[in-house]
Amino acid sequence: MQVKEVTTRKDAEDFLEFHKSHYRNDPNWVCPLDSEFNATFDPEKNRTFRHGKLKRWLLLDSDKKITGRIAAFIDEHRSKAYRQPTGGLGFFEVIRDEKAAFMLFDTAIAWLKDHGMEAVDGPITFGSNETNWGLLVEGFMQQGYGMPYNKKYYRDFFENYGFRNYFDQYSFHRDLTSVHVFPERFMKIAEWVSRKPGYSFEHFSFKNPGKYIDDLVEIYNTTWSEFREDFEPMEPSDFSETLKKGKLFLDEELIWFAYHEGEPIAFFILFPDLNQILKHFNGKINLLGAIKFLYLKKKHTMTRMRALVAGVKPQFRNSGIESAIFKCLYDVFVKKPYYQELELSWVGDFNKPMLSVYKAIGAEKAKTHVTYRYMINNKDSFTRLKDEMDELVTNDAK
Repeated sequence: MQVKEVTTRKDAEDFLEFHKSHYRNDPNWVCPLDSEFNATFDPEKNRTFRHGKLKRWLLLDSDKKITGRIAAFIDEHRSKAYRQPTGGLGFFEVIRDEKAAFMLFDTAIAWLKDHGMEAVDGPITFGSNETNWGLLVEGFMQQGYGMPYNKKYYRDFFENYGFRNYFDQYSFHRDLTSVHVFPERFMKIAEWVSRKPGYSFEHFSFKNPGKYIDDLVEIYNTTWSEFREDFEPMEPSDFSETLKKGKLFLDEELIWFAYHEGEPIAFFILFPDLNQILKHFNGKINLLGAIKFLYLKKKHTMTRMRALVAGVKPQFRNSGIESAIFKCLYDVFVKKPYYQELELSWVGDFNKPMLSVYKAIGAEKAKTHVTYRYMINNKDSFTRLKDEMDELVTNDAK
């Protein structure tokens, strides 16, 4: 076997095409759009390159047939936030051969070590953690748009190599076809909060996108800046690009904002599950494909929604504002009964408040992904993220 760095256009094409052949007979796998996949590796389209670097490799057998792939990368912002310099690896795919898997791990980790990294997280992506993050270990079903899917045997490869569970990522599902979508007690709280003086709620509108984009950016930056040392402020152009790409399938009434005395204080974004349409394509949508896409959308093929991201300003946490937003969404679900399932993904095992909200609405855990960590410098102690956060809370209390 031979590991070959991706250096040519042909190598990049092979890197892309390998997952199509690898999952050809798996009905649960949905091929991502080629354009979205390739954008991750384009410095002009992925702003993580402004403060990061990336390498890719292919694994070839003795007949020069591709049998695996992997990427290693360093996000300087993220790396500096940890106790030790920490890189990442991802886009890992390989045949069922532990020796082959270990060769790919060895290659990626050697590159990271040469660049000063003392730990590595994986499988993750080179960019935001809202999409394609973690290894699926429970719930092998068709994944929602942006959620990763992989072979079951990958878990053994990671754990046998020495990767350890850094944190679990849970995805909750809620059936929306029942008469009582959300529990009665939850709805009473939501009604009470929504009627409190000074509160108002609006859904996104493409007629005035700039206003809502600015509101989202303000809430997002205020919310997440205090949680993550590796935080990189969102810019309006970041979400503008997302909306531009998603205008064909987004539903304005699934993106909600809460205000207090006119000040934006919270948002919650649901995306219709584009994978329910993309599964009919093979990563490419030409002119005829575009017509088919619009037809499938009009038929309400997208019956599931995925919670993508949310935020609540610090001073309004524990106010029940999340419940009130779910009340707004409930009204949409009643009006649009073709939405039959809600996927809430993902929430870390360390995020107790959000876990409580998801359980309160009657959602059930359907999937688990794992973010693993490998200690390159084995003199450093391994600590799970949940324990790190508990330690920070304890120190702050002191």
